[in-house]
Order: sequence, then structure tokens, then C-alpha cells
Amino acid sequence: MSMQSVERVPMKGWVTTIAGTTINLCLGILYAWSIWKKALVNVDLAGQPMTGLNAGWTYLTNAQAATPFSICVILFALLMIPGGRLQDKFGPKIGATAGGLFLAGGCILAGLMKSQLGLILGFGILGGIGMGLGYAAPTPAALKWFGPSKRGLISGLVVAGYGGAAIYIGGLGQFFIDRYGISGSFIGLGLLFAVVCILGGQLLFTPPPGYTPPASQTAIVGANANVTRHDWTPGEIFRSWQFYALIVLFMISTQSGLLIIANAAGLLNKAAGDVPFLMANAWILVSFGGVVNAAGRVGTGFYSDKIGRVNAYCLNCVLSAACMFLLPYVIAGQNVLLLFLVVGIAYWQYGGGLALMPSFTADFYGSKYLGFNYGLVFMGWGMGFFMPSLGGTIEDITGSLRWAFYMSAGLLIVGVILALMIRRPKYDKSGADASASAPGLSAE
Repeated sequence: MSMQSVERVPMKGWVTTIAGTTINLCLGILYAWSIWKKALVNVDLAGQPMTGLNAGWTYLTNAQAATPFSICVILFALLMIPGGRLQDKFGPKIGATAGGLFLAGGCILAGLMKSQLGLILGFGILGGIGMGLGYAAPTPAALKWFGPSKRGLISGLVVAGYGGAAIYIGGLGQFFIDRYGISGSFIGLGLLFAVVCILGGQLLFTPPPGYTPPASQTAIVGANANVTRHDWTPGEIFRSWQFYALIVLFMISTQSGLLIIANAAGLLNKAAGDVPFLMANAWILVSFGGVVNAAGRVGTGFYSDKIGRVNAYCLNCVLSAACMFLLPYVIAGQNVLLLFLVVGIAYWQYGGGLALMPSFTADFYGSKYLGFNYGLVFMGWGMGFFMPSLGGTIEDITGSLRWAFYMSAGLLIVGVILALMIRRPKYDKSGADASASAPGLSAE
């Protein structure tokens, strides 16, 4: 197989990056679920029919409204694995298009059925499948065009779409709910997602056989010099302890951010007791978090290319741990500016983890099977959802999230220690070997 040497990344690489970001701007509806929850939930009227624009719907309890969201999260994480396999074997177009159609069909079905069952089947099951298949396609496709020196930035750009989706979907979805009702919002967004994902999916390209990214043609130097030259198969990575370490690192970075995301509006209500405007508009902290979440993906990806993945991960986790320890005191002191600062750092760290982990996976195991391999590592993101549930239990028992914040901070410190221990696995031709390589590139 001849190696196709290029001096700079072809335009198709950048088109793939932009198209991937655009597709993720649709798939990220998950982060805007709270606007539908707000419209659906009324504990006092649960089970009673709605009227007006929402005639045909019935009010739900908090638990009933949480079920479609939870199912969506679980299936999203699980479907990343077959989604990654689909991407590696058939390219990104099929997975992205299928993912968009599943999500769009699920939204439309939920709007037409006007029931909790419809939300479970549509948003929960079909939406979760769509997110898993769709999200697995753009990032590996884009990373294959770029060398290690830009992996962090490119990964951050693509996944920023998912994190930033809540910024516009929250407002657009609320506009549709107010103008056309809950059903109209689901159906309208479903149609929009179908068009965008079908068109965007056709703009995802895979490099031709033998393509070598520009940065890989010369000796790799700098903070991320310790990258593999061998493309590990999914079967091989299971024999590497670093694979399991990456899952744990992903879980740790995720749990902290999700604890904040799940409670952001409530935190502002508690801290803004002297500011009626902020108490009445708690969504401001949620939207602020969405912006920082997206920015954290691009920013962390960018400086991880400069200072190294491990250093970037540790920097984010140390700062976030400090904020989690301080958060109970910030809330008690009702310091709104400090609240935005510490919550912003937590959102940044969470978003940064979603940019770092695909880059970690590519650095350790190569890009050829990145879709499937990252799908396996992505299980750590799904595992991180234990913390919001645990936090809710702790709050029910103690009346406060204080100990949940402390536990989350402690886990972040554990993540820093583990990250400092991890080294790229060295591939042994006689079989995948889990021993750590010495600094620099060894022959593989």
C-alpha cells in the first residue's frame, strides 16, 4: 500500500470537522431535556389532562419525566460501541445519517403519541439509539485526517457541537413549545434534525487508503510525542490495563460535571436569595454552563496539544476539585459571582474530558479502529451518571449536596493520581502487551 504524503490537511478533512460539529449540534438535544421536563411536570396535577396547545398530553411526575432521559443516556452509551464499529467498517456517512434519522423519528414519534410511553419509545429508545450511532461517526472520521499535534483541537471542535447544542435548542425548543405546544416542538425539531443530519452526513469523509497526516511524516516532538505507531484492534486493547484506566478517567471527569449539570438551576436559587431576578431566571446559570461546556471542549483540546493530554487532564481536575470543595461555602455565602466561577470551571472540566478521551484513545491505540475503540472507552461516560443519582439520595437524607460535592472532589483527585501513573501501552508483535513504554517513540 503506497503512502499518500501531503504537506497539509486536505479540505475534506476540514469539511468533515465542520460537518461533524453541525451534526452534534442536533444530537445534543439531550442537554436541553429540562425545557420539556418543565412543560411536562406538575406533581400536583400528575395524571390529569392538559388543555390548550398541549391537549392530549397528561401531566407527569418528576420520576416519570426522568425515565425517558435516563433510558436515552443508557442507550446512547451502549450504542456508541456498535456505532463505532459501523464507522470503522463502512465509514462515517451511514452512521451519521442513520443516527440523525433515528433521533428525528424518535422526536416525531414522541410528538405524535403525546404520552409518557411515546416519550420512552421516541426520545428514550429511538433517540438514544440515534445519539449513539450518530455521535460515534464524526469524531473518529475527523481525527483520521489530522496528526497527533492537532488531535486535541479537532476533537474539541467536533464534540463542542454536542455540548453547545443546549444553547440554541433550549431557546428554539421553548419557542416551539410556547407557539405550537409540546408536540409541535418535538415534531418541528425532528424534521430539522433529519434534514441537517442527512445533509451533514454526506459531508463526512474518510481518508483514502495509505493516507498519512502531515504531522505524522516527521518525528513527533513536544508534549504529545508519546503516541503509538500501531493500530490496535479492539481485541488487543482489552489486554492493555491502560484501556481500563481510560474508562475510569472518563468516568471520573464525567461524574463531577454531571452532578453540577443536574443541579445547576437549584444551586442558583439557593445562592441568589437576595437577587430576585436570578431566582426567577435560574436558566441563566444553565445556559452559561452550556456555553462554558462547549468552550471547555475546544479550549482543553487546544492546550492538550501543547502541554500534553495528561497535564491537561490533571490541570482541569485539580481546579475542578478545588471548586467542588468550595461550592458548599460559596452557596452558604450567597456569592453569585463566585458561584458562576466555580460552576463554570466544573462545566469546563466536564467538557474538556469529552475532548481529551478520544485524543487519549487515538494516541494510545491509533486511528484505524478509533471508532470502535473509543466506543468502548466511552462506557466511562455512561458510568459517570451514578453521581447525580447518588447526589440526589444524599440530598434527600441530609438536606444538602455538601457531601456529594466532597465525594466528587475526592474522585477528581483520584483521577489526577491515576492520570499521572498512566503511560502509553507498548505493542508487542507477539501479542498486545500492557507494559508502559519509555518516554518517546519506540519502534512498533
